[in-house]
Amino acid sequence: MRGGRHIAAVTGAGFDLAAGECLALVGESGCGKSVLASALLGLLPGNAQTAGTATIDGPEGAIDLLTADERTLARTVRGRRIGLVPQSPAAHLTPVRTVRAQLEETLRELAGTRKADLRRAAQAAAERASFPLGLLDHHPHELSGGQAQRAATALALIGDAPLLLADEPTTGLDRDLVDRTADELRRHADDGRALLLITHDLAAAERIADRVAVMYAGRIVELATAGRFFGTPGPRHPYARGLLAALPERDFAPIPGLPPELGALPDGCAFAARCDRATEACGAVPRFADGVACHHSEEPARA
Repeated sequence: MRGGRHIAAVTGAGFDLAAGECLALVGESGCGKSVLASALLGLLPGNAQTAGTATIDGPEGAIDLLTADERTLARTVRGRRIGLVPQSPAAHLTPVRTVRAQLEETLRELAGTRKADLRRAAQAAAERASFPLGLLDHHPHELSGGQAQRAATALALIGDAPLLLADEPTTGLDRDLVDRTADELRRHADDGRALLLITHDLAAAERIADRVAVMYAGRIVELATAGRFFGTPGPRHPYARGLLAALPERDFAPIPGLPPELGALPDGCAFAARCDRATEACGAVPRFADGVACHHSEEPARA
């Protein structure tokens, strides 16, 4: 709720994610990707409301993340069943403690590392996320944005949680570090864990994702295998095709117009005002079926 109005930040988002799999959730800024991640961890503002189910399985039984109480989320879920690489690492790093101290504390709590082994284990955790060992004794305010991002990634990987939520994990990194970070996240999945990669970096998604979910104006409008999405025959939703066409290595053609405000969504298809294939049928909200939500997904793409 904002200013006395109800805003549907995410509506009807449904997907599954298996162990050993990476699902990339992509879309323009403000489409609801990070809100979805916050909902799964119980980190939404106090006036937010959720409905539906979001179940995570585990050896101790399944937990519905949307109805779990704070005690369960804090002691059983966060860091243990679900790890988080945050979009804003500065807000998740303790400002008065060095990176080394935060790594060692997390190693004690989540990995049960013995005191005698903490220094070596902290260095190994830093190297895993390509964090410079020479900066381990620095405080967060002494780090660049990219360095803080790698510190947060190192902390998130320590617990080897069955599910890792990586929210824009490559922000502030150069291309080489983007690739190294993406590859390390992929190894997390290859070791039998699940990875939800929330990103606007389609190159990183193409590098490591098994499937791609495209979000627009709070809704998932396409869900496809990465091979189909990035290769042949390509995306079926006009918005998804537009995202790929905007890449410099492709057409470098931006999608015209701007996405709608989540608090003032139009009737019908939210993408219709920006779509060159819109018709009167788009006055109704398209039903998500067979992996896509579009009235014209089966029509041949225009040149």
